[in-house]
Amino acid sequence: MKIAVSGKGGVGKTTFVAILARIFAQEGRKPIAIDADPDANLASAIGAPADANLTPIGQMRDLIAERTGADPEGYGKFFKMNPSVSDLPEKFSVEHAGVRLMVLGGVYRGGGGCACPENVFLKALLTHLILHRDEDAIVDMEAGIEHLGRATVQAVDALIVVVEPGRRSVRTAHEVKSLGADLGIQRVCAVGNKVKEQAHIDFMRGELKEVPLLGTMSYSEKLIRADLAGEPSYESDERVVEEVKAIRTRLGEFVEL
Repeated sequence: MKIAVSGKGGVGKTTFVAILARIFAQEGRKPIAIDADPDANLASAIGAPADANLTPIGQMRDLIAERTGADPEGYGKFFKMNPSVSDLPEKFSVEHAGVRLMVLGGVYRGGGGCACPENVFLKALLTHLILHRDEDAIVDMEAGIEHLGRATVQAVDALIVVVEPGRRSVRTAHEVKSLGADLGIQRVCAVGNKVKEQAHIDFMRGELKEVPLLGTMSYSEKLIRADLAGEPSYESDERVVEEVKAIRTRLGEFVEL
């Protein structure tokens, strides 16, 4: 199963990805969790050791220059659009609690949205992880879906948007659905987070409309404390873990539709 997870900053998508990846591992699957958010913090949410060698690949300028043929001092006008990346998952990942983790990071230089060497390299790597490997892949993305190319999204089984009770968050979900539709993503759904009362669920269901809500996660002080302490989300609040397990069941049903 190949899953991309997006959402407005601060809605809890990294927490959701971390718990979902651990649930996949608990089921005996072999998930690879891919941190493609420039604000990379999936490693701590999963519980990877603090001393793990997880420099974001997007910051490895020498590696990117080697594989793309670009000049690392100034990046020339010409570089490879299909760099070799097949060996990188084994070289630049760590495994913890049955989850393999890779940190892609993002592009921090001006023009990062264009076809710069870093962006081309990260897209090539993500395409390889989704199209050419057997693991279940769960991608923690930023608010948009810039890392996904047209060929890649055709292999994504579902695009999940994490939302919280609020109009800006719901608006982001509709924007992501629109972007996904432009690229041909057939299955876009939502997961609610930070729910305190039934009125929050009713609001999200009413505003999301054509974006199916697979389930919700309760507001959790335990998860907030775990985040502050750098402790894994999966081991912090049993109630939320059970809620994500229910969402995972509905996700399987949604993908099979």
